[in-house]
Amino acid sequence: MWLFVFFDLPVSSKKERKLASAFRKDLLRDGFSMMQFSVYTRHCASKESADVHEKRIKNLVPGKGQVTILRITDKQYSNIINMWGKKKQLNESTPQQLELF
Repeated sequence: MWLFVFFDLPVSSKKERKLASAFRKDLLRDGFSMMQFSVYTRHCASKESADVHEKRIKNLVPGKGQVTILRITDKQYSNIINMWGKKKQLNESTPQQLELF
């Protein structure tokens, strides 16, 4: 399962820029990767793992702006087409699941 976080945060004042930057850094610390400047993705091994990360994101959201979370399956993610210029890039392979007991 994949989590996508889309956001549009205000950056008019110095305080708003600082809050937006802190939100992005917190996403990176939580294992998200930047897909675009306001789009971050993370692979989750299970629904329960995705629930945990969604809860964390909800606690990180600044007071203003919009944050959207989207869950998609590995199968849906495999249909993504990424292009840089006119060349197609292959999708990243799905990370192997690691379990520790």
